[in-house]
Amino acid sequence: MLTRLQDKAVGVIAGAAVGDALGGATEGWTVAQIHQRYGGDVEGIVGPYNPDWRTARPIAPYHKGDGNITDDTLMTQALVRVYVKAGRHLDAYAAAEYLVPEMIGERHWVPELEDEALLLQRVFLAEKWLVARLHYGHVDPREAGVGNIVNCGAAMYMAPVGVVNAGDPHAAYTEAVDLAGAHQSSYGREAAGVFAAAVAEAMRSGADPESVVAAALAVAKDGTRAAIEAVCERARGITGWRGTAAELRAAMAPFDTVADTYRDQGLGARRPSRVHAIEELPMALAFLLIANGDYRDTVLGGVNYGRDADSIASMGGAIAGALGGRDCVPQEWRTKIAEASRTDIEAPGLALADVAVRIREADRAARQSAEAAFAELAG
Repeated sequence: MLTRLQDKAVGVIAGAAVGDALGGATEGWTVAQIHQRYGGDVEGIVGPYNPDWRTARPIAPYHKGDGNITDDTLMTQALVRVYVKAGRHLDAYAAAEYLVPEMIGERHWVPELEDEALLLQRVFLAEKWLVARLHYGHVDPREAGVGNIVNCGAAMYMAPVGVVNAGDPHAAYTEAVDLAGAHQSSYGREAAGVFAAAVAEAMRSGADPESVVAAALAVAKDGTRAAIEAVCERARGITGWRGTAAELRAAMAPFDTVADTYRDQGLGARRPSRVHAIEELPMALAFLLIANGDYRDTVLGGVNYGRDADSIASMGGAIAGALGGRDCVPQEWRTKIAEASRTDIEAPGLALADVAVRIREADRAARQSAEAAFAELAG
């Protein structure tokens, strides 16, 4: 019998993995291209967009689709292992002390490579930055993210921070912003904090999609806040995800530096800014609202949106999974994706719940000590 914490933690981690695996097949493509390739909307696990995935361009040789998780899930699970090893709240220094060794010293099955490999061999350049700056460059971890391209790289694996800070969005935001400083700057780092806050709120009993969006807006700054407001306001007038991509994209476009033609990026793309935002998080929250928190529809909205579909569906899946717990994630998808990816997508959630209990117990003891010290000072 799972505790409510364990149930929701598994919902987050498994829910993120399932969304990631489903969205991997449609990543980078337009709605029209998705419809042409699959004969309409994607409703579940499908094969790669390009069957000749080993030589496909512009991205190769990654076996996306067929239920394979991507780097979003690999990094999320790595962060869970970091929490288990550290046994405490994380900061930028923890990225150097624990996360980088995970990336360069631990071999795991990488479904998209169909081989055991180092995480470093799978992640993109924005994540390789962690190793280059922290391991080889010996940069101060708190500043190491400066200079990296600004994208969803740090945000995509921050769900565990929300679980550890369950019910406390402000604490989740603060911890994620500190941790993500080793990886990103500007609105990429901001999105990591806001996503963690959204998961922390969704972990709370009684949370719903509107309270999740409210928690995100309570901590969000600058362009990230404006983008969430604009996209979610548009989403509130929509009753189903089908056929909504153009309308939602129009709401997001003023805040996005990536062109409508997703693979064509100009000089201004992914550069630091106070008025821009990553697309993935506002869109995940929008589909959560449209689906009224339903896991399946939240994820399928992201999958069929295209563009960075795996990250959108993974973030939406994590939040919806937190709201509904493990069983809201369709068992058929959980089973097939775990089998296809040769990866247990539920055990990390249980491990995370266990370490979260220990961390919060330490928090409570530290707080009691601080309160006693202050009471003595205050007389």
